[in-house]
Amino acid sequence: MASISEQLYDALGIMVLGMALVFIFLSFLILAMNLVARKFGPTPQAVNSAPVAQPQRADTSVSPLMTAVITAAIHQHRKKVL
Repeated sequence: MASISEQLYDALGIMVLGMALVFIFLSFLILAMNLVARKFGPTPQAVNSAPVAQPQRADTSVSPLMTAVITAAIHQHRKKVL
């Protein structure tokens, strides 16, 4: 039977070996992902000298009729709750 110090030494060696293998694997994985991203990633578009047309903004205001309907619904709800 091995002494406790020998067992702790073996456990420490296995732990360091495992951590080193995980570190190497993760480093390789990050490197591979960066290489794939460079090869298959989006290519930068050439700067176009023509001005880009601004998209037209939709009218997002609420109509007065809808405001009245919402207000009436809120008042009815408050009467029911109180």
